[in-house]
Amino acid sequence: MIALEIVQLQVGLPRTLGRADAADPLDREWTTGYFKAPVAGGLAVGVLGIAGDGQGDTVHHGGPDKAINVYPVEHHAAWAAELGIAPGPGDFGENLSTRGLCEEDVCIGDIFQIGDLRLQVTQPRQPCWKLSRRWRIKDMAARMERNGRTGWYFRVLEPGMIAAGNALVLIERPAPAWTIARANAIMHRRKDDAALALELAACPGLSTSWQKSLKLRAAGKVIDTGERLGGPG
Repeated sequence: MIALEIVQLQVGLPRTLGRADAADPLDREWTTGYFKAPVAGGLAVGVLGIAGDGQGDTVHHGGPDKAINVYPVEHHAAWAAELGIAPGPGDFGENLSTRGLCEEDVCIGDIFQIGDLRLQVTQPRQPCWKLSRRWRIKDMAARMERNGRTGWYFRVLEPGMIAAGNALVLIERPAPAWTIARANAIMHRRKDDAALALELAACPGLSTSWQKSLKLRAAGKVIDTGERLGGPG
């Protein structure tokens, strides 16, 4: 049985931090739903995510294809060794801090279930500048993109309840060749391979935004990631 253990569940609503007149970009005003608090009991899950959760930028975050953000706690040791930080569950802005499966073990389109709740893997997380703001490390988002320790998103196929301690069990795997790790490699490192971009774009369950980006790339369109990784201003 392939299962994903939920170590901690966390949600949070957007808040505004920093100062508009700050000289250092890491101190400038920003609105974010990154900071989330752990929840001891169960919460309802609908098509837009977990009750009590929200995003500061609903253009690039959230929505049905990115309803739930997942991050494996297995990555904490590597980040600690690389940067001297001490991350814990929830420190990467995720809703579900998990144990048991990483990017090499989870595939696009995978369907997991606990009770009535059914969740489907849609895409890797694409880190943005807000990750760098939170850790006060200017290239944190770029580092995550390079090393592939991104986590991933779920869409909600059937609503239900979720709680820390639950085990999400894999019930269907329509695209075993397309792990999250491989999807990351195609999107971020093998940018000149149009054929693979189109193959990934056709993967069952892939998010609409990734489908669009991959098709544009295959058509020769260069996608600028500078603002996503570096932030505004």
